[in-house]
Amino acid sequence: MLSSPADHFQYGTEREQLLARPDLDGPGRRRALADAADRWLAELLGDASGVAIVAVGGYGRRELSPGSDLDVVLVHDNRADIAEQAERIWYPIWDSGVRLDHAVRTVAEVRRVAAQDLKAQLGLLDARHVAGDAELTRTLRSAVLSDWRAFAHRRLPELLAYGRERAQRFGELAFLIEPDLKEARGGLRDVQALRAVAASWLADPPHGPLEAAYQRLLDVRDALHRVTGRSSDRLLLQDHDAVAEALGLHGGDALLRTVAEAARTIAYASDTTWRQVERVLEARRRRVPWQARRIGPTRLPLAEGVVAQGGEVVLARDAQPRHDPVLLLRAAAAAAQAGLPLSPHAVERLAEESAPLPVPWPAPARDALISLLGAGEACVPVWEALDQAGLIVRLLPDWERVRCRPQRNPVHRFTVDRHLVETAVQAAALTRRVARPDLLLVGALLHDIGKGWPGDHLATGEAIVRDLAPALGFDAADTDVLARLVRHHLLLMHTATRRDLDDPATVDAVVKAVGSVEVLELLHALTEADALATGPTVWTAWRRGLVEELVARTYSALHGRPVPAAPALSPAQRALARNGEFAVTLEPQAHTATLTVVAPDRVGLLALVAGVLSLHRLQVHAATTETVGDVAVQVWQVIPAYGSLPDVAALREDVRRALDGHLDVAGRLARREAAYAPRQGVRVPPPRVDVLPAASESATVVEVRAHDGPALLHKIGQVLADVGVDVRRARVATLGAEAVDVFYVVDEAGEKLDPELSALVKKRILAALR
Repeated sequence: MLSSPADHFQYGTEREQLLARPDLDGPGRRRALADAADRWLAELLGDASGVAIVAVGGYGRRELSPGSDLDVVLVHDNRADIAEQAERIWYPIWDSGVRLDHAVRTVAEVRRVAAQDLKAQLGLLDARHVAGDAELTRTLRSAVLSDWRAFAHRRLPELLAYGRERAQRFGELAFLIEPDLKEARGGLRDVQALRAVAASWLADPPHGPLEAAYQRLLDVRDALHRVTGRSSDRLLLQDHDAVAEALGLHGGDALLRTVAEAARTIAYASDTTWRQVERVLEARRRRVPWQARRIGPTRLPLAEGVVAQGGEVVLARDAQPRHDPVLLLRAAAAAAQAGLPLSPHAVERLAEESAPLPVPWPAPARDALISLLGAGEACVPVWEALDQAGLIVRLLPDWERVRCRPQRNPVHRFTVDRHLVETAVQAAALTRRVARPDLLLVGALLHDIGKGWPGDHLATGEAIVRDLAPALGFDAADTDVLARLVRHHLLLMHTATRRDLDDPATVDAVVKAVGSVEVLELLHALTEADALATGPTVWTAWRRGLVEELVARTYSALHGRPVPAAPALSPAQRALARNGEFAVTLEPQAHTATLTVVAPDRVGLLALVAGVLSLHRLQVHAATTETVGDVAVQVWQVIPAYGSLPDVAALREDVRRALDGHLDVAGRLARREAAYAPRQGVRVPPPRVDVLPAASESATVVEVRAHDGPALLHKIGQVLADVGVDVRRARVATLGAEAVDVFYVVDEAGEKLDPELSALVKKRILAALR
């Protein structure tokens, strides 16, 4: 029977009462609105047979916001009078002013539409019986879900592509000032897509944090509808404060932070879930036999306690986070350097079991942080995984104050925390320009850390870094450099664009602030990285040119760059040199081991010893070599890539065999490299080689900056040996994943290299490292 106008008014009255009830939370109010609509539609349908009203989409999920449509399908079993039945329901709804999205179909017609229209199918996955023939609704739901699961291998890639297209069009919800709460990446639509994935039975999305984030976004949308009086998913700047007040938040910044936190939780859940889906679909495409699935994918060691498996980085079976506090950062660095994500299970275990790092951090922990940051773009998903698990705040407590903190300046495209990570990403591409890539990367990560506190973020940030850097294990000199970088990270840009560069006082002020060429080159790189991470309109050709001109003038005023000198040998090492006999000693220390090799000096000695160390899976963190008479003394700071230190007797014998020509070091290294399956890796800046003829009175200085890797030193040393160049002294430093190696070399006559030989050395080293 037709309902009366009083019925329509009664529904509207109940709806307004529900919206005004203070005792209902967001989910409760949305369910109550859906229940009230259910009662109304049931009255409108009456006792008709062979027909059912089915709620779909948000209404089907009982998620009615104040401005939501009633999204329904009138399902029937080929009734001849279905058009009349439909009019008896639709017209009263239209008359009431309630927005309606409707369709009239048989079950077969519903299946045909779903097969052709992905959006329609997604809405039907949430189908819920409202009124009428319940068996008809059960038949519909069963058919829709069966079709979805049967064709999931085809529909899920379509759904993934649809999500990527939305992200391209609407942007990243967490970082937008005026976001679309539904369509942007990390928005409501992504959660609905994840529910569709769950319905396919191919992957299981996370539940607790994801559901809480979803409900927060629905609460924001509800408040937006109530404040504006219209149905909209776009959170405009003009509505921020009113929406925040309706939610009990203190201002628009608190609202944006709430939205950003929820959006990042959803985006991370989407990433991890879709990786599961793609692995399952790939296995099906390749028709992996069940025997291979039982054996499991290949496990490739990456670092101590860390392996790559199935396209992710997982913990080794014998890893013990409770007894290995560095494992957290070591796993993160290994994942980023391999260009692979950390598995959710590994992240969960690290969050639950990781022991706190001692203060100050041990050197391996600091190196792992630098390796993580130095991975460039591959750092971002790994960092986000740690952040979602609350691990970044454990490592860097001040991170909590900048986490998801909005920046209302339209020039900024990221929240403060993501801007810091993106600055480190940009800085990773500039590490060849500086002598201390570790300080550049950490300075980039911390340059805006003061924005989490009131007042001048430059002064506050400097104070934070002066406390934090020693806790990370940096010495007093490095702490001072980092503090200067944070305090003056705007200096070059502001001075170059606001001051007269021809005024001597301008350069004098910059010289006084930076104090050294080292700080100047770091600040120059940080300025560029900061600008590039801020937004595409900041680092213009005009600004770049002005900054470069200021840097050039300041550099001239500071009189050039000193080349680092090799540290002096200890008395014990000099005694070994005076003895003149072949010797190899290994002294384990707290976090590294000191390996000393004494042997008659010869061309190629550095390459041979470096190759032997690589064969024994020793990573070189620092090395010096010095010639005393006709004896070379090499001092190496090494750690095992994984496992324990090698037996010193075996190491000594392999060095002896290499020197005698009985061990083919290059051939062994090549065979081992070929035996490993290629890894995705990360994009890194190309190596840089500088030949500095005036840096030493007795030798030519060759400075190599490159991404660290297996046998890097062997490759460089082999090039020097092949062109007949002898290494008189060397200083090798590995800073995170970046190597900064300095060699003092002479030709076969013991003289400095001539220009032609210098050019050949540079060309050959670059070719060997690419």
